[in-house]
Amino acid sequence: MRAPPIFDDLTALADETRSRMLLVLERHELTVSELCSVLQLPQSTVSRHLKTLSEANWVTSRRDGTSRYYTLALDERDVSTRRLWSLLRDQVATTSGADQDGRRLKGVLARRQTKSEEFFASAAGQWDRLRQDMFGRASALQVLPALLDPSVTIGDLGCGTGQTSAALAPFVARAIAVDRSGEMLQAARRRLRDFKNVEVRRGELEALPIEDGELDAAIMMLVLHHVPDPAAALVEAARVLKAGARLIVCDMLPHDREEYKQQMGHVWLGFDDDQVRRLLGAAGFNSSRIVALPTDPAAKGPALFAASATRT
Repeated sequence: MRAPPIFDDLTALADETRSRMLLVLERHELTVSELCSVLQLPQSTVSRHLKTLSEANWVTSRRDGTSRYYTLALDERDVSTRRLWSLLRDQVATTSGADQDGRRLKGVLARRQTKSEEFFASAAGQWDRLRQDMFGRASALQVLPALLDPSVTIGDLGCGTGQTSAALAPFVARAIAVDRSGEMLQAARRRLRDFKNVEVRRGELEALPIEDGELDAAIMMLVLHHVPDPAAALVEAARVLKAGARLIVCDMLPHDREEYKQQMGHVWLGFDDDQVRRLLGAAGFNSSRIVALPTDPAAKGPALFAASATRT
């Protein structure tokens, strides 16, 4: 007689290291090398534990260029399995090992965005040309008609040099442009200085300098692939939007331009439909719609998509 499936789960979870690994992977997608840094274990050990957890259906993975990201897999598990994990998580989370893992995890995520910060600090003066070379002259305008309501307050989240805010400002009551790069914001302020209805603010996408429910609509134009934690950025976007307000995300479809990570500090090599839909749903959005944008024959970069969703 075959033993109940829960015994297989108990076997997989019985190891403290694997339990700590799942606790970390519940919060963020991580590569093997990142897990090695967080857990302070050699790659062979981390790979062996991941193999055990994968065979037991406790982790899932996806490829992003030459990297593979792992995460806790609970979506397809039954109620009893979720209850088992909840009980284990409460116990493991209070251990000193888990506390140290959490501290090292912050360092790993900080290193993800280092290259992006270095790139933006040096590229503000040529950013418009770089983006035009990659995506074409009209790329910043193709998703804007959905936002043209003369009474709304719009957030340009990750505004860069202010190109999108400049296109929106004549048609809206108020715009708030946010970016973390001081160099980018200097360029944005120069571009937007004649628009009295635009406020330029410095801040992180994961901690926006905007009040709860202050926005009627928001846009993230070619910025999500630079964010170490897209899920957190979308949760923050939901916070600053009114109920029923819409978010527009424009970014790259999945591609294999691995060199972008080194040359321009990209963290992610594009996003597919299912990934974007899951991220938006988890952040508190519904009615998501994702559309691949027409390609510009003169563009040198990957194809783009536009995703729209409503704040629940």
